[in-house]
Amino acid sequence: MHSSLVVVLFSSLFVATVSGTQCNITNPCPKSAPCCSEFGFCGTDDFCLGGCNPLTSFSLTSCKPNPVCKSTTYNFSNTSRILSNATYFDGDVEKYDWTVDKGSIQNSGSDIAMILTSSNGGTRLSSTRYVHYGKITATMKTGRWPGVVTAFITMSNIKDEIDWEMPGNRVTEAQTNLFWQGHVPATTNGDTSKGLSDTFANYHDYAIDWQPEELNFLIDGKVVRTVKKSDTVDSRGVSTYPSTPSRVQLSIWPAGVPSMPQGTRDWSGGDINWNDPDYKAAGQFYAQVKSVSIECADKLPDRNITSYAYGTNSTTDTPSVAYSNASVLLNEGVSMRDLSVGGASGMVMNITAVLMGVALLI
Repeated sequence: MHSSLVVVLFSSLFVATVSGTQCNITNPCPKSAPCCSEFGFCGTDDFCLGGCNPLTSFSLTSCKPNPVCKSTTYNFSNTSRILSNATYFDGDVEKYDWTVDKGSIQNSGSDIAMILTSSNGGTRLSSTRYVHYGKITATMKTGRWPGVVTAFITMSNIKDEIDWEMPGNRVTEAQTNLFWQGHVPATTNGDTSKGLSDTFANYHDYAIDWQPEELNFLIDGKVVRTVKKSDTVDSRGVSTYPSTPSRVQLSIWPAGVPSMPQGTRDWSGGDINWNDPDYKAAGQFYAQVKSVSIECADKLPDRNITSYAYGTNSTTDTPSVAYSNASVLLNEGVSMRDLSVGGASGMVMNITAVLMGVALLI
């Protein structure tokens, strides 16, 4: 289960068009280009929006706050609220619900098809809002071709990740996985659900029910896997349970290509056959998405809350997360209420840009 490799794949395509200072945990961004993008490059403007990593940016508040969760169902029969080019997104979640980060989509009238060709490197959509615990359900049909992977995941800006992945050579299976801050564990956290009706021919409801203490994976309303936070504590006593605000992402990506590690190619069913009759006939591979439903777990303390923002936390290896009334566009956050990465504690913090991200506890 290799969904994290989607970021690596898109990163390699991104590098071809953008050059700049690279950033990581030991080499954060400078003040002049304070935001570390999800692809590991420093910059400003859209670099500070979705995927901006606060741990590798100039400060914890260099990235724009994450737009707060909204309970709703997105029906993809209408694509007017999907921005076809994510580089034009300015943070306005009242205008767009989704961005196409890479590749392209087609609207059939009742759903969208995410497109993969030999030249486009696959397609990925990201929600413009974040989820900080809740239930997310995607109704979709997968691909059916060896080397072609369909994915439905949640991904936080610091690389907490929860996955549904469907390798195209196994249309009666679906696989689940989870990662904490991008770390790949020595032993896999993956699991496989079998016995599904053809996932290419039939819609299935794949769900992630992510709560502070327990994570459930469901197919067509039935729980197929449960992960408890208490079972993720490592030898250091640190919980490696995903716990930070995350975007919902949908993708089709080429795992069976020479640029991928051999293990990934084998896992996905082998190398992609670009001479497959389906590809020859249509000129593309595809996966279809009918809808995404989100039920937020948040109990917002007041109606002025607009976003989640990161703060310092000296007791764990995960930064604190707080509610904020900061604009997700151009204005900086001011009043924030601490979530303690798992539940509101009532602690209030004031954060201003002039303090360069230093949180003052009141």
